[in-house]
Amino acid sequence: MREVEKPLIMLTLDATRGNQIRAAEVLGLNRNTLRKKIREFSIPVVRGGGR
Repeated sequence: MREVEKPLIMLTLDATRGNQIRAAEVLGLNRNTLRKKIREFSIPVVRGGGR
């Protein structure tokens, strides 16, 4: 599962232009859970839609 989670989160963030609220909705996660996973997987966060 962990092998799939990181790329899925990264792709979803790309698709939502870094919008974590929308990405969480698409993934069916709570926003705080998504933020925890972003930290856990050391996914770089670009704010302001600059992805």
